Amino acid sequence: MHYLKCAVMAALERIVFMSILCVSDLNHGFGDRTLLKDVSFRLLKGEHVGLIGANGEGKSTFLNIITGKMMPDEGKVEWAKDVRVGYLDQHSVLQPGMTIRDVLKSAFEFLYDVEARMTELCAAMGEASDEELPGMMEEFGNIQDLLDVHDFYIIDTKIDEIAHAFGLDAMGLDTDVTALSGGQRTKVLLGKLLLEKPDILLLDEPTNYLDVEHIEWLKRYLIDYENAFILISHDIPFLNSVINLVYHMENGELTRYVGDYNKFEEVYAVKKAQLEAAYKRQQQEISELKDFVARNKARVATRNMAMSRQKKLDKMEVIELAAERPKPEFHFKEARAASRYIFQTEGLVIGYDEPLSRSITISMERGEKLVLKGANGIGKTTLLKSILGIIPPISGKVTLGDYLYPGYFEQEMTGAKNNTCIEELWQSFPSFTQYEIRSALAKCGLTTKHIESQVRVLSGGEQAKVRLCKLINKETNVLLLDEPTNHLDVDAKDELKRALTAYKGSILLICHEPDFYEDFATRVLDCSMWSTKM
Repeated sequence: MHYLKCAVMAALERIVFMSILCVSDLNHGFGDRTLLKDVSFRLLKGEHVGLIGANGEGKSTFLNIITGKMMPDEGKVEWAKDVRVGYLDQHSVLQPGMTIRDVLKSAFEFLYDVEARMTELCAAMGEASDEELPGMMEEFGNIQDLLDVHDFYIIDTKIDEIAHAFGLDAMGLDTDVTALSGGQRTKVLLGKLLLEKPDILLLDEPTNYLDVEHIEWLKRYLIDYENAFILISHDIPFLNSVINLVYHMENGELTRYVGDYNKFEEVYAVKKAQLEAAYKRQQQEISELKDFVARNKARVATRNMAMSRQKKLDKMEVIELAAERPKPEFHFKEARAASRYIFQTEGLVIGYDEPLSRSITISMERGEKLVLKGANGIGKTTLLKSILGIIPPISGKVTLGDYLYPGYFEQEMTGAKNNTCIEELWQSFPSFTQYEIRSALAKCGLTTKHIESQVRVLSGGEQAKVRLCKLINKETNVLLLDEPTNHLDVDAKDELKRALTAYKGSILLICHEPDFYEDFATRVLDCSMWSTKM
Protein backbone atom coordinates (compact mmCIF):
# COMPACT_ATOMS: atom_id res chain seq x y z
CA MET A 1 0.00 0.00 0.00
CA HIS A 2 2.86 2.33 0.94
CA TYR A 3 4.60 1.49 -2.35
CA LEU A 4 1.42 2.30 -4.33
CA LYS A 5 1.03 5.64 -2.53
CA CYS A 6 4.66 6.56 -3.27
CA ALA A 7 4.23 5.61 -6.95
CA VAL A 8 1.12 7.80 -7.25
CA MET A 9 2.88 10.74 -5.58
CA ALA A 10 5.90 10.34 -7.88
CA ALA A 11 3.62 10.27 -10.94
CA LEU A 12 1.86 13.44 -9.79
CA GLU A 13 5.22 15.14 -9.22
CA ARG A 14 6.29 14.23 -12.76
CA ILE A 15 3.04 15.68 -14.18
CA VAL A 16 3.50 18.92 -12.22
CA PHE A 17 7.11 19.10 -13.38
CA MET A 18 6.02 18.69 -17.01
CA SER A 19 3.31 21.34 -16.69
CA ILE A 20 3.98 24.54 -18.54
CA LEU A 21 0.91 26.24 -17.13
CA CYS A 22 -1.34 25.50 -14.16
CA VAL A 23 -4.60 27.41 -13.68
CA SER A 24 -6.77 26.75 -10.64
CA ASP A 25 -10.18 27.98 -9.45
CA LEU A 26 -10.38 30.88 -11.89
CA ASN A 27 -13.43 33.15 -11.60
CA HIS A 28 -14.12 36.22 -13.71
CA GLY A 29 -16.99 38.31 -15.00
CA PHE A 30 -18.01 41.71 -16.37
CA GLY A 31 -20.75 43.37 -14.34
CA ASP A 32 -23.42 40.71 -13.83
CA ARG A 33 -22.07 38.58 -16.71
CA THR A 34 -20.13 35.58 -15.35
CA LEU A 35 -17.62 34.30 -17.90
CA LEU A 36 -15.44 31.90 -15.89
CA LYS A 37 -16.60 29.78 -12.92
CA ASP A 38 -13.99 27.82 -10.92
CA VAL A 39 -12.04 27.05 -14.08
CA SER A 40 -8.98 24.82 -13.76
CA PHE A 41 -6.60 24.02 -16.60
CA ARG A 42 -3.21 22.40 -17.11
CA LEU A 43 -1.01 22.63 -20.21
CA LEU A 44 1.68 20.01 -20.73
CA LYS A 45 4.70 20.00 -23.02
CA GLY A 46 3.82 19.22 -26.63
CA GLU A 47 0.05 19.62 -26.25
CA HIS A 48 -1.68 21.28 -29.20
CA VAL A 49 -4.88 22.66 -27.72
CA GLY A 50 -7.95 23.98 -29.53
CA LEU A 51 -9.85 26.35 -27.21
CA ILE A 52 -13.40 26.38 -28.57
CA GLY A 53 -16.82 27.75 -27.67
CA ALA A 54 -19.52 30.09 -28.89
CA ASN A 55 -18.93 33.84 -29.28
CA GLY A 56 -18.79 35.60 -25.92
CA GLU A 57 -18.09 32.52 -23.79
CA GLY A 58 -14.81 34.03 -22.55
CA LYS A 59 -12.09 32.40 -24.67
CA SER A 60 -10.16 35.62 -25.34
CA THR A 61 -10.71 36.72 -21.73
CA PHE A 62 -9.11 33.45 -20.59
CA LEU A 63 -6.02 34.10 -22.74
CA ASN A 64 -5.82 37.69 -21.47
CA ILE A 65 -5.89 36.42 -17.88
CA ILE A 66 -3.21 33.74 -18.29
CA THR A 67 -0.91 36.25 -20.04
CA GLY A 68 -1.38 38.80 -17.24
CA LYS A 69 -3.14 41.37 -19.43
CA MET A 70 -6.20 41.06 -17.22
CA MET A 71 -6.54 40.23 -13.53
CA PRO A 72 -9.07 37.54 -12.58
CA ASP A 73 -11.64 38.14 -9.87
CA GLU A 74 -10.37 34.98 -8.13
CA GLY A 75 -7.98 32.12 -8.81
CA LYS A 76 -4.35 31.37 -9.49
CA VAL A 77 -2.25 31.26 -12.68
CA GLU A 78 1.20 29.61 -12.44
CA TRP A 79 3.69 29.37 -15.31
CA ALA A 80 6.73 27.09 -15.25
CA LYS A 81 9.96 28.92 -14.50
CA ASP A 82 11.59 30.84 -17.39
CA VAL A 83 8.81 30.00 -19.89
CA ARG A 84 8.63 32.53 -22.74
CA VAL A 85 5.08 33.07 -23.97
CA GLY A 86 4.14 34.40 -27.42
CA TYR A 87 0.60 35.79 -27.75
CA LEU A 88 -1.19 36.74 -30.98
CA ASP A 89 -4.15 38.82 -29.82
CA GLN A 90 -7.09 39.33 -32.24
CA HIS A 91 -7.14 43.00 -31.18
CA SER A 92 -3.37 43.65 -31.37
CA VAL A 93 -2.40 47.06 -32.74
CA LEU A 94 0.82 48.24 -34.38
CA GLN A 95 2.49 51.50 -33.42
CA PRO A 96 2.18 54.20 -36.13
CA GLY A 97 5.50 55.28 -37.60
CA MET A 98 7.06 51.81 -37.40
CA THR A 99 8.00 49.94 -40.55
CA ILE A 100 7.42 46.23 -41.14
CA ARG A 101 11.15 45.67 -40.57
CA ASP A 102 11.00 47.59 -37.25
CA VAL A 103 8.18 45.36 -35.99
CA LEU A 104 9.92 42.13 -37.05
CA LYS A 105 13.19 43.31 -35.53
CA SER A 106 11.45 44.09 -32.22
CA ALA A 107 11.09 40.31 -31.77
CA PHE A 108 14.76 40.32 -30.77
CA GLU A 109 14.60 43.20 -28.26
CA PHE A 110 15.58 41.01 -25.33
CA LEU A 111 18.66 39.83 -27.29
CA TYR A 112 19.73 43.42 -27.97
CA ASP A 113 19.40 44.08 -24.22
CA VAL A 114 21.56 41.02 -23.54
CA GLU A 115 24.14 42.20 -26.10
CA ALA A 116 24.23 45.63 -24.38
CA ARG A 117 24.99 43.84 -21.11
CA MET A 118 27.82 41.94 -22.83
CA THR A 119 29.28 45.24 -24.06
CA GLU A 120 29.14 46.59 -20.49
CA LEU A 121 30.97 43.49 -19.24
CA CYS A 122 33.69 43.90 -21.87
CA ALA A 123 34.33 47.47 -20.71
CA ALA A 124 34.22 46.47 -17.02
CA MET A 125 36.56 43.47 -17.36
CA GLY A 126 39.45 45.76 -18.34
CA GLU A 127 39.35 47.33 -14.87
CA ALA A 128 38.13 44.32 -12.86
CA SER A 129 40.05 42.84 -9.92
CA ASP A 130 41.33 39.26 -9.91
CA GLU A 131 38.42 38.28 -7.65
CA GLU A 132 35.75 39.85 -9.90
CA LEU A 133 37.12 38.61 -13.23
CA PRO A 134 36.10 34.90 -13.07
CA GLY A 135 32.47 35.78 -12.35
CA MET A 136 32.40 38.32 -15.18
CA MET A 137 33.95 35.86 -17.61
CA GLU A 138 31.37 33.21 -16.67
CA GLU A 139 28.51 35.67 -17.23
CA PHE A 140 30.09 36.74 -20.53
CA GLY A 141 30.23 33.09 -21.66
CA ASN A 142 26.61 32.47 -20.69
CA ILE A 143 25.50 35.55 -22.66
CA GLN A 144 27.53 34.41 -25.67
CA ASP A 145 25.84 30.97 -25.52
CA LEU A 146 22.40 32.60 -25.27
CA LEU A 147 23.06 34.80 -28.31
CA ASP A 148 24.27 31.79 -30.30
CA VAL A 149 21.23 29.67 -29.35
CA HIS A 150 18.87 32.43 -30.53
CA ASP A 151 20.75 33.01 -33.83
CA PHE A 152 21.56 36.59 -32.86
CA TYR A 153 24.26 36.98 -35.48
CA ILE A 154 21.96 36.04 -38.36
CA ILE A 155 18.94 38.12 -37.30
CA ASP A 156 18.68 39.92 -40.65
CA THR A 157 18.67 36.60 -42.51
CA LYS A 158 15.91 35.22 -40.26
CA ILE A 159 13.84 38.39 -40.74
CA ASP A 160 14.19 38.04 -44.51
CA GLU A 161 13.17 34.35 -44.33
CA ILE A 162 9.96 34.98 -42.34
CA ALA A 163 9.12 38.05 -44.45
CA HIS A 164 9.40 35.92 -47.59
CA ALA A 165 7.30 33.10 -46.05
CA PHE A 166 4.42 35.53 -45.40
CA GLY A 167 4.87 37.52 -48.60
CA LEU A 168 5.81 40.68 -46.66
CA ASP A 169 8.91 41.26 -48.80
CA ALA A 170 6.66 41.83 -51.84
CA MET A 171 5.23 45.00 -50.28
CA GLY A 172 8.61 46.22 -49.00
CA LEU A 173 9.92 45.91 -45.45
CA ASP A 174 10.24 49.69 -45.16
CA THR A 175 6.45 50.12 -45.55
CA ASP A 176 4.79 52.01 -42.67
CA VAL A 177 2.51 49.66 -40.72
CA THR A 178 -0.35 52.19 -40.82
CA ALA A 179 -0.64 51.50 -44.58
CA LEU A 180 -1.31 47.77 -44.09
CA SER A 181 -4.58 45.90 -44.60
CA GLY A 182 -6.06 43.70 -41.85
CA GLY A 183 -4.48 40.59 -43.34
CA GLN A 184 -1.08 42.20 -43.79
CA ARG A 185 -1.18 43.42 -40.18
CA THR A 186 -1.94 39.88 -38.99
CA LYS A 187 0.97 38.52 -41.04
CA VAL A 188 3.40 41.05 -39.53
CA LEU A 189 2.30 40.23 -35.97
CA LEU A 190 2.44 36.51 -36.67
CA GLY A 191 5.87 36.85 -38.27
CA LYS A 192 7.17 38.73 -35.22
CA LEU A 193 5.72 36.09 -32.92
CA LEU A 194 7.39 33.21 -34.77
CA LEU A 195 10.73 35.06 -34.81
CA GLU A 196 10.56 35.33 -31.01
CA LYS A 197 10.63 31.49 -30.82
CA PRO A 198 8.56 31.35 -27.62
CA ASP A 199 8.18 28.17 -25.56
CA ILE A 200 4.41 28.37 -25.94
CA LEU A 201 2.20 29.99 -28.57
CA LEU A 202 -1.18 31.53 -27.74
CA LEU A 203 -3.06 32.23 -30.98
CA ASP A 204 -6.41 34.04 -30.96
CA GLU A 205 -8.10 33.51 -34.34
CA PRO A 206 -4.86 33.68 -36.38
CA THR A 207 -6.57 32.78 -39.68
CA ASN A 208 -8.83 35.86 -39.62
CA TYR A 209 -7.83 38.01 -42.62
CA LEU A 210 -5.18 35.50 -43.80
CA ASP A 211 -5.46 34.31 -47.38
CA VAL A 212 -5.61 30.62 -48.31
CA GLU A 213 -1.89 30.33 -49.17
CA HIS A 214 -0.73 31.62 -45.79
CA ILE A 215 -3.33 29.68 -43.82
CA GLU A 216 -1.80 26.61 -45.46
CA TRP A 217 1.70 27.77 -44.45
CA LEU A 218 0.59 28.33 -40.84
CA LYS A 219 -1.10 24.92 -40.82
CA ARG A 220 2.16 23.18 -41.81
CA TYR A 221 4.09 25.21 -39.23
CA LEU A 222 1.74 24.25 -36.37
CA ILE A 223 1.61 20.57 -37.38
CA ASP A 224 5.42 20.41 -37.05
CA TYR A 225 5.55 22.66 -33.95
CA GLU A 226 7.33 20.77 -31.15
CA ASN A 227 6.28 23.02 -28.26
CA ALA A 228 2.79 23.54 -26.84
CA PHE A 229 0.22 25.95 -28.18
CA ILE A 230 -3.33 27.09 -27.40
CA LEU A 231 -5.36 28.03 -30.46
CA ILE A 232 -8.72 29.83 -30.62
CA SER A 233 -10.34 29.38 -34.02
CA HIS A 234 -13.76 28.92 -35.60
CA ASP A 235 -12.16 27.56 -38.80
CA ILE A 236 -12.98 23.87 -38.28
CA PRO A 237 -10.90 22.35 -41.13
CA PHE A 238 -7.89 24.33 -39.86
CA LEU A 239 -8.50 23.26 -36.24
CA ASN A 240 -8.86 19.60 -37.17
CA SER A 241 -5.54 19.58 -39.00
CA VAL A 242 -3.35 20.98 -36.16
CA ILE A 243 -4.76 20.09 -32.69
CA ASN A 244 -4.70 16.95 -30.56
CA LEU A 245 -6.78 18.25 -27.62
CA VAL A 246 -9.96 20.28 -27.28
CA TYR A 247 -10.95 22.45 -24.33
CA HIS A 248 -14.59 23.46 -24.65
CA MET A 249 -15.76 26.64 -22.90
CA GLU A 250 -19.48 26.73 -22.16
CA ASN A 251 -21.50 28.42 -19.42
CA GLY A 252 -18.36 29.43 -17.54
CA GLU A 253 -16.91 25.90 -17.45
CA LEU A 254 -13.91 24.42 -19.28
CA THR A 255 -14.08 20.73 -20.29
CA ARG A 256 -11.23 18.66 -21.76
CA TYR A 257 -11.66 16.29 -24.73
CA VAL A 258 -8.94 14.17 -26.35
CA GLY A 259 -8.76 14.37 -30.15
CA ASP A 260 -9.73 16.88 -32.81
CA TYR A 261 -12.92 18.95 -33.23
CA ASN A 262 -14.84 16.17 -35.00
CA LYS A 263 -14.09 13.78 -32.11
CA PHE A 264 -15.20 16.49 -29.64
CA GLU A 265 -18.54 16.90 -31.46
CA GLU A 266 -19.12 13.16 -31.34
CA VAL A 267 -18.35 12.79 -27.61
CA TYR A 268 -20.13 16.03 -26.68
CA ALA A 269 -23.33 14.90 -28.42
CA VAL A 270 -23.28 11.57 -26.52
CA LYS A 271 -22.62 13.28 -23.16
CA LYS A 272 -25.39 15.81 -23.80
CA ALA A 273 -27.88 13.07 -24.71
CA GLN A 274 -26.94 11.07 -21.58
CA LEU A 275 -27.33 14.13 -19.34
CA GLU A 276 -30.73 14.99 -20.85
CA ALA A 277 -31.91 11.39 -20.35
CA ALA A 278 -30.71 11.40 -16.72
CA TYR A 279 -32.41 14.77 -16.18
CA LYS A 280 -35.75 13.45 -17.50
CA ARG A 281 -35.52 10.34 -15.30
CA GLN A 282 -34.72 12.42 -12.23
CA GLN A 283 -37.49 14.93 -12.92
CA GLN A 284 -39.94 12.02 -13.19
CA GLU A 285 -38.67 10.61 -9.88
CA ILE A 286 -38.90 14.03 -8.18
CA SER A 287 -42.46 14.45 -9.43
CA GLU A 288 -43.46 11.02 -8.08
CA LEU A 289 -41.79 11.61 -4.70
CA LYS A 290 -43.42 15.04 -4.30
CA ASP A 291 -46.78 13.58 -5.21
CA PHE A 292 -46.40 10.77 -2.65
CA VAL A 293 -45.34 13.22 0.11
CA ALA A 294 -48.26 15.56 -0.64
CA ARG A 295 -50.79 12.70 -0.47
CA ASN A 296 -49.41 10.89 2.58
CA LYS A 297 -47.79 13.36 5.00
CA ALA A 298 -51.09 14.12 6.76
CA ARG A 299 -52.06 10.45 7.30
CA VAL A 300 -50.82 8.79 10.50
CA ALA A 301 -50.38 5.39 8.85
CA THR A 302 -48.16 6.68 6.02
CA ARG A 303 -46.52 9.73 7.65
CA ASN A 304 -43.18 7.98 8.27
CA MET A 305 -43.02 6.81 4.65
CA ALA A 306 -43.76 10.34 3.47
CA MET A 307 -41.01 11.78 5.74
CA SER A 308 -38.56 9.19 4.37
CA ARG A 309 -39.31 10.25 0.80
CA GLN A 310 -39.03 13.94 1.80
CA LYS A 311 -35.53 13.24 3.21
CA LYS A 312 -34.61 11.56 -0.07
CA LEU A 313 -35.82 14.68 -1.92
CA ASP A 314 -33.84 16.98 0.38
CA LYS A 315 -30.61 15.01 -0.08
CA MET A 316 -30.98 14.56 -3.84
CA GLU A 317 -28.31 16.23 -5.97
CA VAL A 318 -30.48 17.82 -8.62
CA ILE A 319 -29.25 17.57 -12.21
CA GLU A 320 -29.32 20.93 -13.97
CA LEU A 321 -29.27 21.37 -17.71
CA ALA A 322 -27.22 24.30 -18.97
CA ALA A 323 -29.29 27.03 -20.54
CA GLU A 324 -29.24 26.67 -24.32
CA ARG A 325 -27.52 29.60 -25.99
CA PRO A 326 -29.85 31.23 -28.52
CA LYS A 327 -28.92 30.25 -32.07
CA PRO A 328 -28.84 33.14 -34.52
CA GLU A 329 -31.41 33.51 -37.28
CA PHE A 330 -30.45 35.68 -40.24
CA HIS A 331 -33.19 36.64 -42.70
CA PHE A 332 -32.21 39.45 -45.08
CA LYS A 333 -34.98 41.92 -45.95
CA GLU A 334 -35.14 42.25 -49.72
CA ALA A 335 -35.89 45.44 -51.65
CA ARG A 336 -37.35 45.65 -55.16
CA ALA A 337 -35.31 44.15 -58.00
CA ALA A 338 -32.35 46.12 -59.35
CA SER A 339 -31.66 46.80 -63.02
CA ARG A 340 -29.84 44.21 -65.14
CA TYR A 341 -26.33 45.42 -64.27
CA ILE A 342 -25.37 46.00 -60.61
CA PHE A 343 -22.14 47.72 -61.64
CA GLN A 344 -19.75 48.00 -64.56
CA THR A 345 -16.15 49.20 -64.42
CA GLU A 346 -14.21 50.56 -67.36
CA GLY A 347 -10.43 51.03 -67.22
CA LEU A 348 -10.70 51.28 -63.43
CA VAL A 349 -7.42 51.78 -61.56
CA ILE A 350 -7.78 51.67 -57.77
CA GLY A 351 -5.44 52.83 -55.02
CA TYR A 352 -4.55 55.66 -52.70
CA ASP A 353 -1.28 57.54 -53.27
CA GLU A 354 -0.19 54.96 -55.83
CA PRO A 355 -2.06 52.37 -57.96
CA LEU A 356 -2.94 49.00 -56.45
CA SER A 357 -4.19 47.66 -59.76
CA ARG A 358 -3.80 47.67 -63.46
CA SER A 359 -6.86 48.52 -65.55
CA ILE A 360 -9.96 46.63 -64.32
CA THR A 361 -12.92 46.10 -66.63
CA ILE A 362 -15.52 43.87 -65.01
CA SER A 363 -19.29 43.80 -64.58
CA MET A 364 -21.81 42.14 -62.29
CA GLU A 365 -25.38 41.28 -63.27
CA ARG A 366 -28.50 41.10 -61.14
CA GLY A 367 -28.75 37.84 -59.16
CA GLU A 368 -25.03 37.05 -59.33
CA LYS A 369 -23.19 35.95 -56.20
CA LEU A 370 -19.65 36.98 -56.94
CA VAL A 371 -16.64 36.20 -54.72
CA LEU A 372 -13.37 38.19 -54.76
CA LYS A 373 -10.39 36.09 -53.71
CA GLY A 374 -6.65 36.70 -53.57
CA ALA A 375 -3.75 37.42 -51.22
CA ASN A 376 -3.94 40.10 -48.54
CA GLY A 377 -3.10 43.65 -49.56
CA ILE A 378 -3.78 43.33 -53.29
CA GLY A 379 -6.77 45.68 -53.14
CA LYS A 380 -9.93 43.59 -52.62
CA THR A 381 -11.32 45.94 -49.95
CA THR A 382 -10.20 48.97 -51.94
CA LEU A 383 -12.09 47.66 -54.99
CA LEU A 384 -15.23 47.18 -52.88
CA LYS A 385 -14.98 50.73 -51.53
CA SER A 386 -14.26 52.14 -54.99
CA ILE A 387 -17.41 50.46 -56.36
CA LEU A 388 -19.40 51.98 -53.48
CA GLY A 389 -17.86 55.40 -54.14
CA ILE A 390 -16.20 55.56 -50.69
CA ILE A 391 -12.73 55.77 -52.28
CA PRO A 392 -12.31 57.69 -55.54
CA PRO A 393 -10.49 55.75 -58.28
CA ILE A 394 -7.10 56.87 -59.55
CA SER A 395 -8.47 56.61 -63.09
CA GLY A 396 -11.27 54.97 -65.03
CA LYS A 397 -14.87 54.83 -63.92
CA VAL A 398 -17.54 52.81 -62.14
CA THR A 399 -21.11 52.84 -63.47
CA LEU A 400 -23.72 51.70 -60.97
CA GLY A 401 -27.04 50.21 -62.06
CA ASP A 402 -30.45 51.68 -61.31
CA TYR A 403 -32.67 50.95 -58.31
CA LEU A 404 -29.79 49.77 -56.12
CA TYR A 405 -30.37 49.28 -52.39
CA PRO A 406 -26.90 48.29 -51.15
CA GLY A 407 -25.95 46.79 -47.79
CA TYR A 408 -22.27 47.01 -46.79
CA PHE A 409 -20.52 44.88 -44.14
CA GLU A 410 -17.07 46.25 -43.25
CA GLN A 411 -14.20 44.12 -41.93
CA GLU A 412 -14.14 45.89 -38.57
CA MET A 413 -16.62 47.92 -36.55
CA THR A 414 -16.21 51.68 -36.92
CA GLY A 415 -17.62 54.52 -34.85
CA ALA A 416 -18.21 54.88 -31.10
CA LYS A 417 -18.08 51.61 -29.15
CA ASN A 418 -19.35 53.16 -25.92
CA ASN A 419 -22.92 52.73 -27.15
CA THR A 420 -24.93 49.81 -25.84
CA CYS A 421 -26.14 47.34 -28.46
CA ILE A 422 -29.61 48.87 -28.14
CA GLU A 423 -28.29 52.39 -28.78
CA GLU A 424 -26.16 51.17 -31.68
CA LEU A 425 -29.17 49.65 -33.45
CA TRP A 426 -31.48 52.56 -32.57
CA GLN A 427 -29.15 54.98 -34.36
CA SER A 428 -29.73 53.02 -37.58
CA PHE A 429 -33.45 52.37 -37.01
CA PRO A 430 -34.86 55.29 -34.97
CA SER A 431 -38.46 54.32 -35.78
CA PHE A 432 -38.14 50.90 -34.10
CA THR A 433 -39.72 50.39 -30.68
CA GLN A 434 -37.54 49.07 -27.86
CA TYR A 435 -39.32 45.71 -28.21
CA GLU A 436 -38.45 45.58 -31.93
CA ILE A 437 -34.81 46.51 -31.19
CA ARG A 438 -34.47 43.81 -28.53
CA SER A 439 -36.20 41.20 -30.72
CA ALA A 440 -33.93 41.99 -33.69
CA LEU A 441 -30.76 41.62 -31.57
CA ALA A 442 -32.05 38.44 -29.90
CA LYS A 443 -32.69 36.86 -33.32
CA CYS A 444 -29.00 37.39 -34.09
CA GLY A 445 -28.04 35.23 -31.10
CA LEU A 446 -27.47 37.94 -28.50
CA THR A 447 -28.77 37.43 -24.96
CA THR A 448 -30.36 40.12 -22.77
CA LYS A 449 -27.02 40.68 -21.00
CA HIS A 450 -25.27 41.24 -24.35
CA ILE A 451 -28.03 43.54 -25.59
CA GLU A 452 -27.70 45.85 -22.59
CA SER A 453 -23.87 45.82 -22.61
CA GLN A 454 -21.65 48.39 -24.28
CA VAL A 455 -20.38 47.24 -27.67
CA ARG A 456 -16.74 47.62 -26.56
CA VAL A 457 -17.01 44.82 -23.96
CA LEU A 458 -18.37 42.32 -26.48
CA SER A 459 -16.21 39.72 -28.19
CA GLY A 460 -15.29 40.12 -31.86
CA GLY A 461 -17.99 37.61 -32.82
CA GLU A 462 -20.68 39.37 -30.79
CA GLN A 463 -19.75 42.71 -32.36
CA ALA A 464 -20.03 41.08 -35.80
CA LYS A 465 -23.54 39.89 -34.87
CA VAL A 466 -24.54 43.46 -33.97
CA ARG A 467 -23.34 44.64 -37.39
CA LEU A 468 -25.14 41.77 -39.13
CA CYS A 469 -28.28 42.74 -37.21
CA LYS A 470 -28.11 46.20 -38.80
CA LEU A 471 -27.64 44.66 -42.23
CA ILE A 472 -30.48 42.12 -42.15
CA ASN A 473 -33.00 44.72 -40.95
CA LYS A 474 -32.28 47.04 -43.86
CA GLU A 475 -34.01 46.43 -47.20
CA THR A 476 -31.34 45.56 -49.76
CA ASN A 477 -30.99 44.06 -53.21
CA VAL A 478 -27.19 43.90 -53.26
CA LEU A 479 -24.90 42.91 -50.39
CA LEU A 480 -21.21 43.92 -50.34
CA LEU A 481 -19.56 41.80 -47.64
CA ASP A 482 -15.92 42.17 -46.57
CA GLU A 483 -14.79 39.05 -44.66
CA PRO A 484 -18.12 38.57 -42.81
CA THR A 485 -17.09 35.18 -41.34
CA ASN A 486 -14.20 36.57 -39.28
CA HIS A 487 -14.84 36.04 -35.54
CA LEU A 488 -18.18 34.25 -36.08
CA ASP A 489 -18.69 30.97 -34.22
CA VAL A 490 -19.70 27.78 -36.01
CA ASP A 491 -23.48 28.18 -35.53
CA ALA A 492 -23.46 31.82 -36.73
CA LYS A 493 -21.29 30.96 -39.73
CA ASP A 494 -23.58 28.09 -40.76
CA GLU A 495 -26.66 30.29 -40.42
CA LEU A 496 -25.06 33.12 -42.42
CA LYS A 497 -24.19 30.65 -45.19
CA ARG A 498 -27.82 29.46 -45.25
CA ALA A 499 -29.15 33.03 -45.34
CA LEU A 500 -26.84 34.09 -48.18
CA THR A 501 -27.77 30.97 -50.16
CA ALA A 502 -31.46 31.85 -49.74
CA TYR A 503 -30.96 35.58 -50.55
CA LYS A 504 -32.54 36.47 -53.90
CA GLY A 505 -30.53 39.66 -54.39
CA SER A 506 -26.94 40.03 -55.61
CA ILE A 507 -23.84 39.44 -53.48
CA LEU A 508 -20.28 40.72 -53.83
CA LEU A 509 -18.24 38.87 -51.21
CA ILE A 510 -14.62 38.97 -50.03
CA CYS A 511 -13.83 35.73 -48.19
CA HIS A 512 -10.82 33.48 -47.57
CA GLU A 513 -12.90 30.37 -46.71
CA PRO A 514 -13.84 28.30 -49.79
CA ASP A 515 -15.86 25.96 -47.54
CA PHE A 516 -18.13 28.91 -46.76
CA TYR A 517 -18.87 30.21 -50.27
CA GLU A 518 -18.43 27.24 -52.64
CA ASP A 519 -22.07 26.12 -52.42
CA PHE A 520 -23.70 29.45 -53.35
CA ALA A 521 -21.11 31.44 -55.37
CA THR A 522 -22.00 31.80 -59.05
CA ARG A 523 -18.56 33.19 -59.96
CA VAL A 524 -15.16 33.54 -58.24
CA LEU A 525 -12.75 36.29 -59.39
CA ASP A 526 -9.04 35.96 -58.62
CA CYS A 527 -7.98 39.57 -57.99
CA SER A 528 -4.29 38.74 -58.48
CA MET A 529 -4.89 38.90 -62.26
CA TRP A 530 -5.09 42.70 -62.14
CA SER A 531 -3.11 43.53 -58.99
CA THR A 532 0.19 45.41 -59.16
CA LYS A 533 1.20 43.75 -55.87
CA MET A 534 1.63 40.25 -57.29
